[in-house]
Amino acid sequence: MLVIVAPGQGAQTPGFLSPWLEDDAVAAYVDWLSAVAGLDLGHYGTEADEDTIRDTKIAQPLLVAAGLVAARRLGVTPDAVTGHSVGEITAAVGAGVLTAEQAMVLVRERGNAMADAAAVTPTGMTAVLGGDRDEVLAAIAAQGLTAANDNGPGQIVAAGTTEQLAAFAENGPKGGRLRPLSVAGAFHSPHMAPAVDHVTGLARAVTAADAHTPFITNSDGTTLTDGREVLERIVGQIARPVRWDLCLARMADLGVTGILELPPAGTLTGIAKRYFRGGEQEVETFGLTGPEQLDEARAFCERHALQTQVVPA
Repeated sequence: MLVIVAPGQGAQTPGFLSPWLEDDAVAAYVDWLSAVAGLDLGHYGTEADEDTIRDTKIAQPLLVAAGLVAARRLGVTPDAVTGHSVGEITAAVGAGVLTAEQAMVLVRERGNAMADAAAVTPTGMTAVLGGDRDEVLAAIAAQGLTAANDNGPGQIVAAGTTEQLAAFAENGPKGGRLRPLSVAGAFHSPHMAPAVDHVTGLARAVTAADAHTPFITNSDGTTLTDGREVLERIVGQIARPVRWDLCLARMADLGVTGILELPPAGTLTGIAKRYFRGGEQEVETFGLTGPEQLDEARAFCERHALQTQVVPA
């Protein structure tokens, strides 16, 4: 049973798109996606520095474009798809809910609106590594913070104002290591409500097709096929916590044996390895980072999918 997953903001690194753009057809496709997004994604994926591509308005369209490029070249229909945060938009294209063009407009507006919302009040996010889960959640709640990302055993991300995060740093959970994240705001928390309002208005004009491949949602780990519901969940998720732990649990329930992560890969395969390590269920992971891995990636997909269709692009 094969699931293809798409990473979220923070996975990008300088130059990660460079090897993909050596193919003229891919470069032309990125130019097209750039035109839709109103950004020079080729430049940002090859030449821009770390600080530049950390900008929410740039990072989000860049990540979605990278996922679309790789999925197009891979040419595989998996048994289910999902994505972490903005990666849900990439996954929605893979599920057949959105077109690539719809996705690029949606992620452009999402990134702009989230950046604008983050500018209203000084906010941020801090990851908690380790510690007892209940104690971590209690310490987050005690400071009025939101458990914005629940990434599974040993990693929960708190979001809120800089003052709340400073107090949290002084009164963190026992046994938990705190790591402030280099992000522009308190994503997936009530601070993003204005962004939800903006994107909701635009999404009303989007015609979402029903999914041909099941979509696992960040909101609660359920599997969806209704296109309108997938789109509504993606938009609402801007201000709601990402329950990646429930996505992993759903994959386990479905009997996943292989998880392939689209580029820039590494974050989600790492989480999956920790989640499934030592369990009764054996799960193999594959992090797709460059085009030189495509043949190996297709073989991985053929080995794990129940009914894989491989049509290399």
